[in-house]
Amino acid sequence: MNVSRLGRGELVAVLGGALLALALVLPWYETNPDNRNANIDGVRGSVSGWNAFPILHWLLLLAALAPFILAWVILRDHELSWPRGEMTAVVGMIALVLVLYVGLVDRPGEPSGQIDLKVGWLTAVLGCALTIAGGAIRAGSTERPRKPPGVL
Repeated sequence: MNVSRLGRGELVAVLGGALLALALVLPWYETNPDNRNANIDGVRGSVSGWNAFPILHWLLLLAALAPFILAWVILRDHELSWPRGEMTAVVGMIALVLVLYVGLVDRPGEPSGQIDLKVGWLTAVLGCALTIAGGAIRAGSTERPRKPPGVL
């Protein structure tokens, strides 16, 4: 394993994955203290992403692992049938869409207008964006092998 193989793209992606994993334990939502009826699954106050989403938190944790898998592939010099970093960028895009959906479109809790976004959600958005950027940097620097016309 040669650590010097890791470039800027992998380091940016790993930072994004670490931020996404950290964001899951930070507070994502907070109920409005002026409204006694505002709650998230019966809880008032701050709620982390881990507690707010029983299934989604596992998917986001897997998305946070994708940059570390990319770094492992680079360190071990594994051969892939697609450019390195491309799948990491795709996973980051899917995670970003999910995080934006649960923050902007369908916030948990009742009434949803009384639920505020907190630092954990913003950290998750930043982590996803860094994962996308790092994967794209790596995929852009990878040369695709050219094939003659008519060959699949």
